[in-house]
Amino acid sequence: MSVQTLYTAATGMESLETKLDVIANNLANVNTVGFKKDRANFEELFYRNDVLPGTETQGQLTANGISTGLGTRVSSVQSNFGQGAFQLTNGQLDLAIEGRGFFPVFDPATGETFYTRAGNFSLNANGEVVMGSATVGRMLDPRITIPEDTKDIVISPDGNVSVRAGDVQQLQQLGQIQIATFANPDGLLKLGDNLFAQTEASNTVELGTPGQQGFGALRQNVLEASNVEPVQELIDLITTQRAFELNSQTVQAGDQILELVANLRRF
Repeated sequence: MSVQTLYTAATGMESLETKLDVIANNLANVNTVGFKKDRANFEELFYRNDVLPGTETQGQLTANGISTGLGTRVSSVQSNFGQGAFQLTNGQLDLAIEGRGFFPVFDPATGETFYTRAGNFSLNANGEVVMGSATVGRMLDPRITIPEDTKDIVISPDGNVSVRAGDVQQLQQLGQIQIATFANPDGLLKLGDNLFAQTEASNTVELGTPGQQGFGALRQNVLEASNVEPVQELIDLITTQRAFELNSQTVQAGDQILELVANLRRF
């Protein structure tokens, strides 16, 4: 019986180690633009049923059986896509989505379209609006090119991009920003670099105009901060540490019982 105790407690320690990794990643990204915190979910393992409920004993049916659980495991790591706080930056290419949706960005290295909540955009050498990155210049999709002599950039809540260029004082419309939504955003594949990729679990992408038909509206000159709550994460960290310690003490208790059994003598 004590041998089973060791294995059961080990599953708890292994699962809690994964939860600690999730908490560490949340805290590490507390200042990452558009980051969405994760949560580890657990589920119990199968049971060893010594006596099944409803078993007939001495002509009567048992009301309860005898079942022993064999531990736990991580069932999933779920993202919280709740709205992050807005940070005023006054950057003309800084954008935030208020509500549902992602910015589609095209990766020229892979030829694929990815999705992000990070709106810290900038311009590449060709004047195209790209994600702020020191590596690959992933372009906003559909592409928007800003003229070299642009003085002001105005982006409306519905995604219309207009500029004042040269000596012209009137706004000239350049393009329309679209945002993407998914039936199941939890099914998106996390790639790092603030990027998500579409999967079968997320279902097909739906593109639309910001602020219309359930799509979030755009906010210029602001960025969406990470939705990680450091205080809550620290509380989760403490409770997870204590749970890990309790499981380790269970291993020690099982080891002590095995030691007593191994040291039994016949007189």
